[in-house]
This record gives sequence, C-alpha cells and structure tokens, in this order.
Amino acid sequence: MPDSFANKLLQWYDSHGRHDLPWHHNRNAYRVWVSEIMLQQTQVTTVIPYFEAFMERFPDVHALAEGPVDDVLSHWSGLGYYARARNLQKAAQTVVRDFGGEFPQTQEELESLTGIGRSTAAAILAQAFGIRAAILDGNVKRVLARYHAIPGWPGQTAVLKQLWQRAEEHTPEQRVRDYTQGIMDLGAMVCTRSRPVCESCPLQEGCMAYAQGETSLYPGSKPKKAKPEKTTWMVILEDGEGRILLERRPPSGIWGGLWSLPELDPAYGADELQEACEQSLGLDCGEPELISGFRHTFSHYHLHIQPARLNVTGRANTVADSDHLKWLHRHEALNLGLPAPIRSLLTEPEQAALL
Repeated sequence: MPDSFANKLLQWYDSHGRHDLPWHHNRNAYRVWVSEIMLQQTQVTTVIPYFEAFMERFPDVHALAEGPVDDVLSHWSGLGYYARARNLQKAAQTVVRDFGGEFPQTQEELESLTGIGRSTAAAILAQAFGIRAAILDGNVKRVLARYHAIPGWPGQTAVLKQLWQRAEEHTPEQRVRDYTQGIMDLGAMVCTRSRPVCESCPLQEGCMAYAQGETSLYPGSKPKKAKPEKTTWMVILEDGEGRILLERRPPSGIWGGLWSLPELDPAYGADELQEACEQSLGLDCGEPELISGFRHTFSHYHLHIQPARLNVTGRANTVADSDHLKWLHRHEALNLGLPAPIRSLLTEPEQAALL
C-alpha cells in the first residue's frame, strides 16, 4: 500500500479498532445506513441501545417504509435532531418504491435519497459494499485537519474543499471497509477534540499539528454567536379520567412531527393561565400548579420552559381527538414519539428542572 497514512492506520485498526459494533453484525446497507444517520451528532455509546431497539422494531427497509410515523419517532425519542428520523423513513419509502427495496450502489443515487449527503453515501458504499469511497464525518475532519495542519473552521467552503481532497488522497483501494471504520475510530478514541492521546497515535510521526505542538488549533472553531433566548408556557392538562392533552407539532421545525404539550404565550401571567386555556382551547380549568421551570438548548436558541399543571373541570369533550390533538393516559402517551423534556415532565415532573 503506497500511502503510509492508510497503511499505519490499518495496522492500528487491526490491533486497537472497534470490530464488534452492532452494525458490524449481519452487515448490510440498511443497517449501515441507519447507524450512520444515528451517529450524526451522537456518540457511539449513546447510539448502540437505540440502534438495537430500532432494528428489533424495523428489521429491514420494508418494515421502516411501512411503519407508522409515530412508531418511528417513538423509537427515535431521546436521540434528538428528529428531522433525521422523518428523513430516514422518507428515504426508506423511496428505496422500496424506486429501487425495489435494494439500496443503490452509486454515490449519485445514494445522495438522491432524503437525508443522505456525500459522506453518508460514501460510508454506505465502503461499509456495506466494499466500494472505494472517501468519508468525511466530524472525526475524520479532525484527524485530517491536524495531520495536514489545515487552518480554519471546516464549515467554510475553502477549508472543506481541502479536507475532501485529503480524504480522497488517503482512502485506499483495498480494505476500504476497515480503513473507513479505522479513521472514524482514531478520531473518536485517540485524536479526540480535547486532550488527544498523541503518544498512542499511529500517525504521530507525520502529523503537522503535533510537530507544531498546536493540536488544539486544528480544526478551527466555528465563529461563536450568542444564541437567542425564548420562553414558553407548557401546560399539562388532565381531565376527569386522568388523561393528558397532547398536541402534535408541525412536521417541520423544532421537534417536528412529535407529540408535545400545548404551549401558551409567555406574555400570560400565572394567574391568567385559566383564561388562556379557555381562550385557546375552550377548556374550563382549575387553579394552575406551577412546576419548576428549566432551560432546553437547541442548536440555534435556548428555550426557557415554564410548565404548569391544570385539572380540566368541564367541557373536556370540546377538544376532540384529531390529527393534532389527543387525550391520552400517561402510559399511552409515553409510547408516542415525545421530546425528551416532555417525556420527563410526564414521568417525573419534579425532576424536569434537572434537564
């Protein structure tokens, strides 16, 4: 193998890499694809139990394509970035409809599927089919940025172009499946974001950042911008049968398609919540019981959530079950796709402030 980078990396992988991850067993394009989508923005240790539960419920692309969207979101609940789950099912439906249930084996066709970009398509080609294709996930970007001392934030077009060029250069013709897993493992286990274990790195000798003693400079950080702060009331409305009112969020945006608690304008004071529930939902409610508020951080803003519990004293049937509103007992609600903070509020409201 002419490239010493790939050669050294593969030698390290043989001795120190991860060879027994769940998606390595019964390896096929479907299992590789689901694992890759789950691993976006999420660590391996977190993903493993979600992956195993997801595979048990949706063992193949046909099961995922045909499954109820609430079931898909329920099995994704807690992983965050819920657009990934919705896109996953859309792509599965396309594979079944347009490709006869078989994943295509070209970069272009894979990238045509919803939610699959260049690196994910390459990972499927390499991991599932053994086809040479260069990947560039967050771990790989870090390894290459340090090894070649490429300055700047990888989100910048010029920097990303350099990283892709290096990724293509180093990807070998043989053992591409092992190389792909190996370079991801190296970034996750050795060339970590903070305090990299350079003394254990097989690429130390050629690493320019290490030679400079400046590994912390690579890759460059994203320019910081203060996140805006938003506030909302979330109301736990319980009727005389012990049922909770849930509201499905719009298909796009934050928590898209998930079931959540009804929200009220933060301009209302605590003593106005009864009136607000009547105006917004047509419900007569008792005095509100405030629950400790907490802050939930999204990728682009902080949301201050102030929960309140109100008993519905009459006219609960004025809010009928529909596509976006449901009265459910707690155990039924917990089987739906719920955002993690809402799940916590419905199970242990006194602990929600710890989120």
